[in-house]
Amino acid sequence: MTSTVDIQQAATTGAFDLGPARALSCRECGHRIPLAAEFACAECFGPLEVSYDFGNITRESIEAGPQSIWRYRGLLPVPSDVREHPNTEPGMTRLVKADRLGAALGLKSLWVKDDTGNPTHSFKDRVVAVALAAARELGFRVLACPSTGNLANAVAAAAARAGWESVVLIPSNLERAKILTTAVYDGALIAVDGNYDDVNRLATELAAEHEDWAFVNVNVRPYYAEGSKTLGYEVAEQLGWRLPEQIVIPVASGSQLTKVDKAFREFGELGLVEATPYKVFGAQATGCSPVSTAFKGGHDVVRPVKPDTIARSLAIGAPADGPYVLDAVRRTGGAVEDVTDAEVVEGIRLLARTEGIFAETAGGVTVATARKLIAAGKIDPDAETVLLITGDGLKTLDAVQDQIGPKATIPPSAAAVREVLGY
Repeated sequence: MTSTVDIQQAATTGAFDLGPARALSCRECGHRIPLAAEFACAECFGPLEVSYDFGNITRESIEAGPQSIWRYRGLLPVPSDVREHPNTEPGMTRLVKADRLGAALGLKSLWVKDDTGNPTHSFKDRVVAVALAAARELGFRVLACPSTGNLANAVAAAAARAGWESVVLIPSNLERAKILTTAVYDGALIAVDGNYDDVNRLATELAAEHEDWAFVNVNVRPYYAEGSKTLGYEVAEQLGWRLPEQIVIPVASGSQLTKVDKAFREFGELGLVEATPYKVFGAQATGCSPVSTAFKGGHDVVRPVKPDTIARSLAIGAPADGPYVLDAVRRTGGAVEDVTDAEVVEGIRLLARTEGIFAETAGGVTVATARKLIAAGKIDPDAETVLLITGDGLKTLDAVQDQIGPKATIPPSAAAVREVLGY
């Protein structure tokens, strides 16, 4: 492990190779510090994010890159040799023209960004890959996280691929499938009695005690969060280098939504797409909807809640990026809405039967929220719309297991089949 002194010296001399990243800046007061494993501003305690000096990025240079998030390496805080180190190489998942779902929802032009095709079947592979690359450059050698499930999978897999140790903290009531699909990588998986916010507080305490542990969403969070930009980049590129008019994004911590918005703005500022107007919509489950509540109440402060929903991957009662979600949706003319658990299940089933995509509960939240926003007249049915589906339904089978099953159990005869089918 590189010493704290070595890291400070590297930051001061600019010895870190983190691509176009030049500093960390406070999202509240604007105070800048050298690149380091920091996540809170020393001046006002606001969150830090990466500031860049982008070089000459062109469509051609991106298109010549690999079929992974590393095609956007010149827009991310990762070393120039990132591809030379073993990693899970996530990204470039399919963008599906969802005509049947669009017809069911009443949308003229609908696309589904299906991120279930990532290595551990969720978008978290993107953010973890960026966090791991930055953590290696910053001198860490243990990859860690608090998680509601998908991040646990991604961290354990990425650490195994890289030959690193991993320490993963999860709520003890996490879905069984997500526990097993983390434990299989044989890292240190620790279940904690409490909800995600309890687990996150524990992780923050441990990050302060263990200087060689890179908690991807704590002490290296500014770098980790930038990985979500790749979702926005891919959507724009896959649409033929243009921005969608509307996009619906599930909200847990809120970082994914704010970074997709950042990606769209960066592409516009760099001239990679025409900077056309777009609206961003946030989706939450009613049982954990602090951002939706704040939005509908006209508030700027997001008040913490105790989560109670089947959408456990979104069950963050004190979302770190909540206020910035409000900023993004209000600036773009969007909204934040929430849906009940029953609506979540129907959203999962609707997506599956219309497009053949089986989403986890977060995907059900996105589809059901889109339907609710359309009914309320907040989503324009004639505008091109994208829904982000961020995780695989095989991870949350318990959400639907009592709702679906065989049509019938029959003896092995053609007559019995005809009877069941009503022929």
